[in-house]
Amino acid sequence: MSAESGGVRLLLSVPGAALGLIEAALQRLGGVTVTGPPDTRGPVPLEAYFATQPDPAELNALLAAAAAATGTAVPELVLECLPPLDWAAESRKARPPVRAGRFYLFGAPLADPPPAGTIAIRIDAGQAFGTGHHESTRGCLLALDGLARRARPHRPLDLGCGAGVLAIAMAKLWPAAVMACDVDPVAVQVTIANARLNAVARRVRAIQADGFRHAAVAQRGPYDLIAANILAGPLIRMAGDLRRNLAPRGIVILSGLLRDQEPAVIARYRAAGLRRNRRIALGEWVTLVLAG
Repeated sequence: MSAESGGVRLLLSVPGAALGLIEAALQRLGGVTVTGPPDTRGPVPLEAYFATQPDPAELNALLAAAAAATGTAVPELVLECLPPLDWAAESRKARPPVRAGRFYLFGAPLADPPPAGTIAIRIDAGQAFGTGHHESTRGCLLALDGLARRARPHRPLDLGCGAGVLAIAMAKLWPAAVMACDVDPVAVQVTIANARLNAVARRVRAIQADGFRHAAVAQRGPYDLIAANILAGPLIRMAGDLRRNLAPRGIVILSGLLRDQEPAVIARYRAAGLRRNRRIALGEWVTLVLAG
């Protein structure tokens, strides 16, 4: 696609309770989201911009899953075709660089160099989730930056890597070989491409895997640092497997959970023998740092 090709815009009216999950779903499809204030009836107007039209079946499935998880109705949407635009310039406006501790994330090429003293990461999300704009990803980056002052992991794992933000951040913080995995083959390819873009491809291995069920992921452990930015349900289900693949005194970063889901996640991991060391709340999203 050329820089001047057109795109599409989705217009939705979203219940406030489902806003975070629906934004995450649209971003997973490669959309750039913009929200407005609630209207007089309570829903929040949401616009999502895509360089190409997302697959209707996948879009509907993600919206339905987000609505079901929050007990709300699936939002109706309007799709509009846009005139040709300079998408690099539009991306810079819609997705400005993100600061998370020392990390400085950006998408399109910058007009000016990254600020001095920052750890610059360029991310082209494509069709994978994770540009650094979402609160769950920012929370994980803040947790990693905090850990860098007191830990030096040798076997880190990015579980559910999406666009590879956390795997690349780990590789930039520590001279370790990073394992990254995701069930989505597109996410794996995006992670590999972004690792090359950030000159850490030799130390980031990304594979398609359903967590620790994949032999390559299990055999690489035990891990002294595991970051899992997924959703509360999968985090709860994998607690036992995660604990078994964590090295003694290992550290776990969990994100992708809402505030009201936090107690259930903490209870499950406490039962697995992990204690909470830190909690980072950004908006409705929570990131937990646990230790074995």
